[in-house]
Amino acid sequence: MNSVIQTQLMPGVQLTAVHTRKFKSSYFGVAMLVPLEKEHAAQHALLPMVLRRGSADHPDMQSVAAALDDLYGGAVEPLVTKKGETQCIGFTASFLDDAYALAGEDILTPAARLLGELLLHPYTEMGVFSQEYVRGERSNLIDRIRSAMNDKRQYSMLRLGQEMCAYEAFGVSKYGDESRAAAITPESLWERYQTLLSTARIELFYCGSAQPERVQKALMDAFADLPVNEQRLLPDCEIRITAPEQPNVVEESLDVTQGKLAMGFRTGGLSVWDEEYPALMLLNAVFGGTSMSKLFMNVRERLSLCYFASSGLEKMKGLMLVSSGIEFDKYQQARDEILAQLEACRRGEITPDELEGARRIVINSLHTTLDSQSRMADYWLGQAAADLTETPEQLAQRLEQVTAEQIAHVARSVCLDTVYFLKGKEEMG
Repeated sequence: MNSVIQTQLMPGVQLTAVHTRKFKSSYFGVAMLVPLEKEHAAQHALLPMVLRRGSADHPDMQSVAAALDDLYGGAVEPLVTKKGETQCIGFTASFLDDAYALAGEDILTPAARLLGELLLHPYTEMGVFSQEYVRGERSNLIDRIRSAMNDKRQYSMLRLGQEMCAYEAFGVSKYGDESRAAAITPESLWERYQTLLSTARIELFYCGSAQPERVQKALMDAFADLPVNEQRLLPDCEIRITAPEQPNVVEESLDVTQGKLAMGFRTGGLSVWDEEYPALMLLNAVFGGTSMSKLFMNVRERLSLCYFASSGLEKMKGLMLVSSGIEFDKYQQARDEILAQLEACRRGEITPDELEGARRIVINSLHTTLDSQSRMADYWLGQAAADLTETPEQLAQRLEQVTAEQIAHVARSVCLDTVYFLKGKEEMG
């Protein structure tokens, strides 16, 4: 059985420790939570990649790798993600759990120390980040930004977010944009890093068999050099309640063989902070969030209008986003049928099988979170960004109570905001 203990280690620095004997590895996460902003997103995304290259005591990848080998082959990876309008940057790491060390040695303390060292004591040249490390990782970041174009399904959802939230922070990519990435220098990145160290909200995560007191001490010692600041504030998230009377329609042409129809809905202001959030989760599951959903069973299977069709929630932003792949000439039919399935939800046309099937899938997904350390870390990072403490088990209990009427009620708040259609070049004109 997992026990979750949350502790404030210092102002604006919180530890979530999951005590469990289920895994042979112990898992760490360290994340700086910062506002998602056009001006700084690329710098923030680059930072953990550069920090991972080396520290003052381990100045290059080889010496970091040697330190990890000494800890039974641990792993440290850069973390760049976004939760609502919060950009989360840092590291995730896994090491052999102390319980499985051959000679019973302490792995927790040196592992925590290495993480603290990578974050707080980077390798520098002339008082700033290494020119070589910044140049190399900047190039990798630009490749990553460009590669979003290669996966057209991912690209269509990125473009939907940009168009739908053009004047909101959510429209910014977690990696930032290419022109700002290209302009980053060792000096500008160093200056940004110094600002974040003293102002960003910091979330630490641990999952393993060590007692919480030991974990707290190891991490307190490892991150003792963090500047103390009483004002480390969580970023806000803007939620728009209304959608335009007529949806914004954006069409683009690229050299593609399959059309991508992406549709963005506002939830009428409903989000993770609302009492009705479990009903919103189940609406998404019934509508398009599972392989038993109305979009999958009707739009894809029965009517063959889509190669794929699914929906997802942005729980902190009050958005429900639909992704589908279609023949170019099926645009209007597919769009109409997607809206018709939402209308069916609004009318409460949800069979007991649909409701229970959706409920079981969503609840099972929450329970399987407990079987994966990385998924637990991601869940608790999302909760931290939202300033919530509800466990997966508690959320599952709330989902058990949701009725079809409650789902229909929240569906009536959902409005179409933006339609993005990616078509082939021969379809132009």
